Amino acid sequence: MPELVIQLTRAGFLALLWLFVLAALRVVRSDLYSASGMRVPMPGASRLPGKKARGKSKVPRQMVVTHGALAGTRISLDGRPIMIGRADDSTLVLDDDYASTRHARLSLRGSDWYVEDLGSTNGTYLDRAKVTGPTKVPLGVPIRIGKTVIELRS
Repeated sequence: MPELVIQLTRAGFLALLWLFVLAALRVVRSDLYSASGMRVPMPGASRLPGKKARGKSKVPRQMVVTHGALAGTRISLDGRPIMIGRADDSTLVLDDDYASTRHARLSLRGSDWYVEDLGSTNGTYLDRAKVTGPTKVPLGVPIRIGKTVIELRS
C-alpha cells in the first residue's frame, strides 16, 4: 500500500509540473500574438498634413509622461500608432512591474486619438475608468499604466 501512495504522489507532481509548463507557454504565446496587432491600418493615418480640422481649437501634438520613472518624457504625435509596454520595440518602453510586454496602444482614428488595452494583466485606466475597448482620449485626461501616468497635450 505505501508503494501505491508513493506512485500516486509522483504522478500528481508530474501532472502539476505539466500544468505549469502549459500555463507558461500560454502566456508566452499570448505575448507573441498580441504583437501582431501593431500593423493594423488605422483610418485617418493618411490625412494630408496641410489640412487642419475645422471647429477644433486644440489638437493633441504630443504625449507627455507626467508621473513615474519616465516623468518629463515627450513623444510627438505624428499619426503613427504608439505602442506602450515593457517590450524593447515599444514606442514608450516602461520599466514597470505592473506593465505588460504589450500593454496598450494609442492610435489616431479620424482626428481623434484612442487608447486601447492589449490584454494586459493589470489594465489601462483613462482617468479613473478601466479601458475595455478603444476609448477616445481627450486633451489633458490622464492615462494610467501601472505607476506611469501619460497625458495628451497640444
